[in-house]
Amino acid sequence: MARFAFNYIDQVRNNMSSPKTLLHADIQSLKLLHSGKVRDMYEVDDKHLLIVTTDRLSAFDVILPSPVPQKGEILNQVSDFWFQKLGHIIPNQMSDLSLDNAIPNIDECERVRSRALVVKRLKPLPIEAIVRGYLIGSGWKDYQKNSAVCGIPLPEGLGLADQLPEPIFTPSTKADVGEHDENINFERMCDIIGAELATQVRDVSLLLYKEAAAYALEKGIIIADTKFEFGLDEDGTLTLIDEVLTPDSSRFWDVATYQPGVSPPSFDKQIIRDWLETQDWDKTSPAPEVDADVMQKTADKYREALTRLTQ
Repeated sequence: MARFAFNYIDQVRNNMSSPKTLLHADIQSLKLLHSGKVRDMYEVDDKHLLIVTTDRLSAFDVILPSPVPQKGEILNQVSDFWFQKLGHIIPNQMSDLSLDNAIPNIDECERVRSRALVVKRLKPLPIEAIVRGYLIGSGWKDYQKNSAVCGIPLPEGLGLADQLPEPIFTPSTKADVGEHDENINFERMCDIIGAELATQVRDVSLLLYKEAAAYALEKGIIIADTKFEFGLDEDGTLTLIDEVLTPDSSRFWDVATYQPGVSPPSFDKQIIRDWLETQDWDKTSPAPEVDADVMQKTADKYREALTRLTQ
């Protein structure tokens, strides 16, 4: 796996054509289709899209005014790593069309090169496929009330951050920017996308998680939970899309410091969440400017995740 270290880590560190921070893609030569919490999506043609992963960061469902240095580059590299590593399980969104052929403007192309992906144009499913391997977050709160997570019964006596006997699949609906996702049970998911497709999504999500979690564990990272998104091509083939197993879409814990019974620190924006909790802020837009040193510490944690996974 040593080849990944050069391909990914050095690419982020040494990319001099890309700005250190990018809050908005601002590509004028292509049509903007959607601007989300982190990604800006553009139309290339009827078969391809351009997705730019910016350095924006959201906390408590509010986009922060401060970017995290090189976060978009790092997330792009982490996703690309997993798309390659897990490609034998399910087709993914990656396209053969080069970035140079996708963006007409040379300057715009260079500005987003390390943060941009040219992907197949697919029909996204209106659900998020969440897999939980440990009892944390909203799953822990649910378990305390019901001894279950999203309607899935679990054994009595589990504690905070305990590993589950088996990973569980707990889908949710997709929310617009500023809104909250809604956890749903598998039966509701079947109502939304059909039982056959829902079963396929569930089974492949669990397979992806189990293989990724086993690999990450070898690298000293616990993947506590994660979110996958899927789309369909014109033939109805299920395809993995969006980001994959990044610190933004997953909870990464350090094996060395993991301890059941306490909430482990994550390789993500938890540093910023903790800082925001100390501020006089009602968790509605606009969010306060985050201290530069807090942003840099967050960037360092993202980079550590990339380094560990790909070295």
